[in-house]
Amino acid sequence: MKVKVIPVLEDNYMYLVIEEHTREAVAVDVSVPKRLLEIVGREGVSLTTVLTTHHHWDHARGNAELVRLQPGLVVLGADERICALTRRLVHGEELQFGAIHVRCLLTPGHTSGHMSYFLWEDECLDPPAVFSGSRCPAPLCPPSLSPSTFSDLASSPGDALSVAGCGSRLESTAHQMYQSLVETLGTLPPETKRDDDDVPTVPSTLGEELLYNPFLRVAEEPVRKFTGKVAPAEVLEVLCRERASFERAAEPLQPQARALLALQWGLLSTPQQK
Repeated sequence: MKVKVIPVLEDNYMYLVIEEHTREAVAVDVSVPKRLLEIVGREGVSLTTVLTTHHHWDHARGNAELVRLQPGLVVLGADERICALTRRLVHGEELQFGAIHVRCLLTPGHTSGHMSYFLWEDECLDPPAVFSGSRCPAPLCPPSLSPSTFSDLASSPGDALSVAGCGSRLESTAHQMYQSLVETLGTLPPETKRDDDDVPTVPSTLGEELLYNPFLRVAEEPVRKFTGKVAPAEVLEVLCRERASFERAAEPLQPQARALLALQWGLLSTPQQK
């Protein structure tokens, strides 16, 4: 299993997962389809399937155009709001692409229909990987907590689980997010990776996250003391609230920067030359 990490937009990634024997490929979270197809062509693989973690535009906006450019493509996810969805997945469902196994894990929190994908190969020395709607991860934080920790974590969270952080809770309860992070993702093998080849940021394994990610350490005394809560879901809710306060205080982009990003994302067209 080979994973190509493709940076897109301001702080997101697409992934191309390649079965190296059959040369079949699966894409995760397509936001810029033409960029993805460039990589597909360069790798000389056959793209058959798209796995979408959730319905937000920065993870699913490219599905419709990709299906138009490549008819017959299968788009899978757990939320009916996902653009160009072919079939809705359920928690615990398993897929297979050649030697690559995929276990679908419903992880509500960021959205109510958020699905994470756990991938592995039998009898393979390479560690498994989990895709949980990645955005550029925040810097690593030490095991001890202080208010300044959250200014680091707020800078660029992932949408389910990221390096030393987690996504914003938008559509689910704190208890549901606790179950997703700790009881579902947190119980995967500790050697599980979030990124593989072409890693543009800090790589991470689940075992490392269990050591320093406060959002996975909600049952530990230092984290409870910081939040003033005991119940894990309540601890998580306070952590998310503290981080959100730093996000709201962040300086907004200037109009020129917003326009440049919109052009980069394909939301604006360039002037036609006469």
